[in-house]
Amino acid sequence: MLSFFQKKTYLVDLLEGFVDIHNHILPGIDDGAKTIEDSIALIKGFSVFGVNNFICTPHIMHTYYDNTPETIKTAYLQLQSELANHDFQDAQIAFAAEHMIDDNFGAILGENKVLPLSKQYLLVEMSFLQPPIHLDETLVEIKKKKLFPILAHPERYLFMHNQYGRYQNIKSKGVLFQLNLMSLGDYYGGEIQKFAFRLIEDNLVDFVGSDVHNLSQIETLKEIVLSEKRKNMVQPIIERTTYNFG
Repeated sequence: MLSFFQKKTYLVDLLEGFVDIHNHILPGIDDGAKTIEDSIALIKGFSVFGVNNFICTPHIMHTYYDNTPETIKTAYLQLQSELANHDFQDAQIAFAAEHMIDDNFGAILGENKVLPLSKQYLLVEMSFLQPPIHLDETLVEIKKKKLFPILAHPERYLFMHNQYGRYQNIKSKGVLFQLNLMSLGDYYGGEIQKFAFRLIEDNLVDFVGSDVHNLSQIETLKEIVLSEKRKNMVQPIIERTTYNFG
């Protein structure tokens, strides 16, 4: 008999010790934290539920956020210095980037100006409106650099929702999927939440990240509740993310 009193879990209860591989907490270089004070507030917000380890991934997006390894490293060093001044002994930060596959991506890839999450994994994203014209060729070029592409927030590409086979097709090309934790609630809307769990149920999701830009989104994370069934689906992905990047 189905119980109406099934056990539920807050998402943040699963995040203690989690390594966040996608966030926008570096100050002043994209649409995330605007100031050092914003960055510190975000890190404090995460620490409440035991998240202290971050790979910071500001956008590299031509004509919008023309970041380079140099601009990103400068922001990282500023934040690292401020953390030391505040005696944040538990906070650990590294830096990488979230790379838009746009008309400039091939150039920075060819010049080795990309910033992987580690020696092997490269976080990329696409336009939410349509796929890149030369997506297949770009994926080949990424692999030529001995990198594994991780596609950020696949659940948010609405143009793929009515062509679900695109997900399997992209996965077959060796692309890994990183789902946004906020998609597990209704922050982006019910359609995104539905597709997030569909991707999880079909074993297409490899990693998760917060993609947090501001404090209100941390409050959103705190409010997300999972049923026991969904908790059991999500928890192994959280653990796999921490294992691979911790």
